[in-house]
Amino acid sequence: MNTDPIADLLTRIRNAQKAGHQIVYVPFSKTKESIISVLLSEGYIEAVTTETKGIKKNFRIVLKYTKTGRAVIKEIKRLSSSGRRLYVPVDKIPVFRSGLGTIIVSTSKGMMTGREAKRQNIGGELVCSIF
Repeated sequence: MNTDPIADLLTRIRNAQKAGHQIVYVPFSKTKESIISVLLSEGYIEAVTTETKGIKKNFRIVLKYTKTGRAVIKEIKRLSSSGRRLYVPVDKIPVFRSGLGTIIVSTSKGMMTGREAKRQNIGGELVCSIF
């Protein structure tokens, strides 16, 4: 059993991109599904599908690379952890890398980017940062 499934998701993506893999498999969960949908909508990953092998359900994530072969995700980091949660009001949501990066925030209305949370005037838990 994994104690921090979000950190596991981010680590699998980070390691797969550093190794140059095109596809990474991640165990299914609703929380991971919402984070992956934000990554997909922001253009950090190419595509995602779900696959069932026996009784286990997995995400099949197709990673995105530039034409020169460099990974689109240069940095992906967990901000809040199971031992130290980071909750912020809407006016304290940080701007990451001068707006070039993305902060994913878990709000009462679901997972969304920091920009979207500010637009909807909702604070929440800082989940991760992507650049």
